[in-house]
Amino acid sequence: MSQDTLAYEEALRIVLAASVRLPAEDGAIAACLGRVLAADVTTTTALPPFDNSAMDGFALSGDANPVTAGTELDIKGEQAAGDGVVRAHGGAWEIMTGARMPDGLDRVIPVEQTERLASAARIRLLADVAHGQNVRTAGSDVPHGETVLAAGTVLAPQHLMLLAALGVAKVFVTHRPRVAVLCTGRELVDDPAQALAPGQIRNSNGPFLAARLPLAGAEVVHIETVGDDVSAFESALRRALDAGAQVIVSSGAVSMGRYDFVPQALEHIGAKTLFHKVAIRPGKPLLFARLPGDALLFGLPGNPIAVAVGLRFFIEPALRVMLGLPKETPRRAPLAATYKKNVRLRFHLKSRLHIDSQGRLAAEVLDGQESYRIRPLSDANAWVVVPADVDALPSGALVDVYGPGHLEFPLPHESLA
Repeated sequence: MSQDTLAYEEALRIVLAASVRLPAEDGAIAACLGRVLAADVTTTTALPPFDNSAMDGFALSGDANPVTAGTELDIKGEQAAGDGVVRAHGGAWEIMTGARMPDGLDRVIPVEQTERLASAARIRLLADVAHGQNVRTAGSDVPHGETVLAAGTVLAPQHLMLLAALGVAKVFVTHRPRVAVLCTGRELVDDPAQALAPGQIRNSNGPFLAARLPLAGAEVVHIETVGDDVSAFESALRRALDAGAQVIVSSGAVSMGRYDFVPQALEHIGAKTLFHKVAIRPGKPLLFARLPGDALLFGLPGNPIAVAVGLRFFIEPALRVMLGLPKETPRRAPLAATYKKNVRLRFHLKSRLHIDSQGRLAAEVLDGQESYRIRPLSDANAWVVVPADVDALPSGALVDVYGPGHLEFPLPHESLA
């Protein structure tokens, strides 16, 4: 590798060192899906908040011994879901699922295990009923004062269900990193309805980044396509910063050609380039800089898979620091087939996880690894990473596997043939 080309590990170290955890804010739980908790959530109530019936039936009382089959009891009252506190003195109380247990009663017999006697106000038990049977006790799901969600939890729908059940209206969440996207290239066409002139291509990087960055926990505050012009790019940078961007992601114009002007534009505005070129494939010309005012800029090469790799393996680790998340740990899975490479670069391979009919997991490296080929990425559900110093791997060798995004676990596809 050339003297100015960094190993991936060193480049990532520089990225992480430049990234700073963001402050936290109160967030209403209705708007917190996908947000990262900045503080533990500890209950101030119990769940369930009171003893209640697990089914429709009759609430009874007794001692430590079962109330036996054949026992006949008068029906003393009725308790429906939503009814308040009542005090019972013996007998049977008709009760509905979820209804609060009357004070003094400690067990429920299902309605189908009872028989109504000639007098509609009396029942006979058709089964024994033990203490606590069919009763959901207060705090049996969540005791009072228990930590139910830890700081660093990425809030999913099941977490919001739990918070709602506990009556938690707001939680402390980390600010979303604000990110701007700048796509460069006079050949790019944003409007899908516009016919392409000779030499033009459709902008795929912009829609990809705009869609994937929110899945990574970021807020996209500005997106723009600019031509191959230094002054136009500098103006776009200013608009991105004016929109509040803490991170700017550009695609294209970072290689060594005549129109690769991003390094020149950064020099003009007084940015500090922290590295330019990393020993990876795809995406070797990747550039990382700190702008005046401390915003970070990731200059990604223009090929779509280089953009995907730059986002997944450089920008997303930076977002994890900003969100207060620990360093990501890859999964390990066996290769489905032998793999070889002929250059000493760290490879990021479009891959697919499978589970076979015996439940065995394997990672398949897909055909079409070139950085311009988007179709294999649409077929992938994971990334396989092969270190720079590894030239070949046999079938069955364990490899590092990453999901499509740092907050997404790779879900295996259909069985291997």
